[in-house]
Amino acid sequence: MSRFERQTILPDFGHEGQQKLKAARVLVVGAGGLGCPALLHLAAAGVGTIGIADGDNISESNLNRQTLFGQQHTGRPKAETAAELLKEKYPDITFNVIPEFLNNKNALEILSGYDLVLDGSDNFGTRYMINDACMLLNKPLVMGAIYQYEGQVTVFNYGETPVNYRDLYPDPPQSHEVPNCSETGVLGVLPGLIGTLQATEAIKIISGLGKVLTNKVLFYNLKTSGFFEVAVSPNSDSEKGIPSSEDAFRSKDYNITCGLSENISWEKALDWKQNLKSSILVDIREPDEEPLLKREDIDQIPISVLAEDQERVRSFENIILFCKSGQRSDRMAGELKKQFPEKKVFSVEGGILHPASPVNSEEK
Repeated sequence: MSRFERQTILPDFGHEGQQKLKAARVLVVGAGGLGCPALLHLAAAGVGTIGIADGDNISESNLNRQTLFGQQHTGRPKAETAAELLKEKYPDITFNVIPEFLNNKNALEILSGYDLVLDGSDNFGTRYMINDACMLLNKPLVMGAIYQYEGQVTVFNYGETPVNYRDLYPDPPQSHEVPNCSETGVLGVLPGLIGTLQATEAIKIISGLGKVLTNKVLFYNLKTSGFFEVAVSPNSDSEKGIPSSEDAFRSKDYNITCGLSENISWEKALDWKQNLKSSILVDIREPDEEPLLKREDIDQIPISVLAEDQERVRSFENIILFCKSGQRSDRMAGELKKQFPEKKVFSVEGGILHPASPVNSEEK
């Protein structure tokens, strides 16, 4: 008995739909709360080739929503671990491991090898970048997003009059408007549901089944169990944000579109602090926040203090801030940049939770 028997006996799907899935190549960006359920259902359905792009490692706080992983997997790379676990369950599927974050330098090359893209990323810069890459390469894009008790899913760049993410949100939000699950919280069932809906739309696109969720956004409220749809029409303002060519895409900086500050990696932040004169590296978390980090080369100035007394960093030319996840430091860096426009102000990407942070590197 074929494991796809219950699918192939469905009217309007059949063996033809199954063959289309087998021949398809789908890229899943992010093996997190959205990516885990999407990957599981795409593989179970028989999508022949699945790419998994994620440069992050598994942490304990991920486990309530990233249900492919267990306690024994903490510290391991997400993309590689997801592929190993799925390959054990579905050895007939080809899994391509891409153990890195997508950026404007590698995205076009990676996306070009796939038929469609499923975006499970958790930040606005990546969403805009993936959207623009899909527009340039003419790839359908299934996008999902969550915030606290609400989620949304839609299909971009597909159909007779396709819309894209910039038609819905022409301009990136400002840094003070950007939340993430590490600071706002999330129940794991919500990304589980939205990721499953993303896989559903991908399967429909590939097989030609039913009516694809294109030119509209499906919203879900966990508290009320309510679904509703909102239509999306082409927006003339969206065109200004999309790069006109692949070269323009590669030169566009997606890291700083959500605020006045620039992001910096832990590696570069520590190097600058050690080797560049007039540089300060500041932990802006409150004193009782864990994990604790005590190092002589890192200053402790809580954001509540720095917001009232910005003179404490005035004497430095390079000001580098970090917090728990990078959100508060991004906002504070934006305020400092307004105050000191002549200085270089940075927010450490991913904050203390990032795998490359001193806390995580010291534990290994």
